[in-house]
Amino acid sequence: MTISNYDYSTEFRNAIRTAIQPWVEWKHIAMGKTHCPTCLKLDKCWFVKANMPQLPQHEYCHCTAVPISTQTVQQQATADSKYSKFDPFLFDTNGKYNHGKEVIFHSAGYPVADSLWLKEEVERQGLEKYKAGEYILNKLDHDGQRVNIVVKIPRKDREGELSFTTGWVAYPNGHIQLATPYGDK
Repeated sequence: MTISNYDYSTEFRNAIRTAIQPWVEWKHIAMGKTHCPTCLKLDKCWFVKANMPQLPQHEYCHCTAVPISTQTVQQQATADSKYSKFDPFLFDTNGKYNHGKEVIFHSAGYPVADSLWLKEEVERQGLEKYKAGEYILNKLDHDGQRVNIVVKIPRKDREGELSFTTGWVAYPNGHIQLATPYGDK
């Protein structure tokens, strides 16, 4: 058997991928009396160098990207989400949001009673994929850098899986926080 025919585990493939993808920490450098609110939100956030916000951000930007070790990312990155992102928001249990997102999860066999499991699974996969550099940069503004991460969960109503995009915000020191459990794709 040749190496190219070997079926590597996902964990092993991710370890190889992150070992060769350098990570950087955004460093805000002020060179005057004013500070860019967007650059301040990026300060100390971690990104894969090949998938980071554009430098410079603006004409007078002095920010830089400083290398950090993959080991640091693997050991210290964190992810969290609020239960309220699932109940009442995702399942719209109070009828306040009227977004229709609950229909997708109900059709896959997930009732509101599964909110805690969904929260924990979305956090687990979000962190795993963030640490593997498997995220897509989204909107960047005064609220911070959004990243999209695709999550897959098993369907409960039949064979197969439900794949959906989750939206996160990057914070300092490798922390990501869930902004939406179900994005537009």
